[in-house]
Amino acid sequence: MLQVIRMLQNRGIYFHISWFLPTFVPQTGKQGKRMEQQEKDRIFFMGSIRDFDVREHPQSVLHILCTRGSMSFRFQNVNYNIVAGDYVILTNMSLASGFSESDDYSALTMGLSAQFVMSMAIRNNYGIIGHLSLLQNPVMKLSPHDFRKCVCDMERLRERLTDGGPHLFREEMLGCLMTAHILDLYDIHARGQAVRQVSEHTARLLQQFIGMLYDGEYIQHRDVPYYASRLCVTPHYLSEICRKACGRPATYWIDRFTLHEIANLLCQKELPLSEIAAKLNFSSFSYFSRYVSRHFGISPNAYRESLNRVR
Repeated sequence: MLQVIRMLQNRGIYFHISWFLPTFVPQTGKQGKRMEQQEKDRIFFMGSIRDFDVREHPQSVLHILCTRGSMSFRFQNVNYNIVAGDYVILTNMSLASGFSESDDYSALTMGLSAQFVMSMAIRNNYGIIGHLSLLQNPVMKLSPHDFRKCVCDMERLRERLTDGGPHLFREEMLGCLMTAHILDLYDIHARGQAVRQVSEHTARLLQQFIGMLYDGEYIQHRDVPYYASRLCVTPHYLSEICRKACGRPATYWIDRFTLHEIANLLCQKELPLSEIAAKLNFSSFSYFSRYVSRHFGISPNAYRESLNRVR
């Protein structure tokens, strides 16, 4: 076992050592039910995306493998339509909307809590590259071989998750099955992308930068020097590591989050445009209007009308 651990670490893959230290706790009575509920809170399957409640599972990552039919949705202000063989990873459900399924639609839909993803402790230098890429396009087109592999992975996970029989190493077993699936997804995604390598330091900086945007810092700050100062690097360096990781400068990501929030607010008909500009800390309505027109190609009012037609 130690040889296996060392081999994985030499390849840059790290696991919590606690996964290999058994805890002999019988899953019976109240304790067993509590452990079962904790597992369901960390990994859960749904019959349809409509069954997902963001209030019950905040910050969860959703995996959708379409097996039949089609589904359309909007993510980061872009419309997508998936069919059988497409794998979707939605890293933030607040960025997605307008889900519509065909009558014959069928999919394996799995949710992972943010805490569970972090606890897996896979060395994530590629993880941040994949994350940034999925924010640009959350859909992966699978080959027939990769499709069968992912179906097998997810069905096995669902089977073992719902297996009520006793298992002294249940948590470790589920963690290993999930790790195997995530590594398959890393492999599939990396083979479909131009290979980009970043250092552990760069990956950590990128995670902190994107984390600040998820926290809503873009509402008050849309200038690269602000984020660079928070990270103790120069603006040029921050933009360069963004380009190296995903081919986009830091300003792209700041604008990406800002524009998504603008689109969400424009969908709320009761909000005056001037109030939206104020909410997002634009210095004037005219500046807000120019910003929207520059990025969307049309005025805020025209874009609001187009969004209402889509939804």
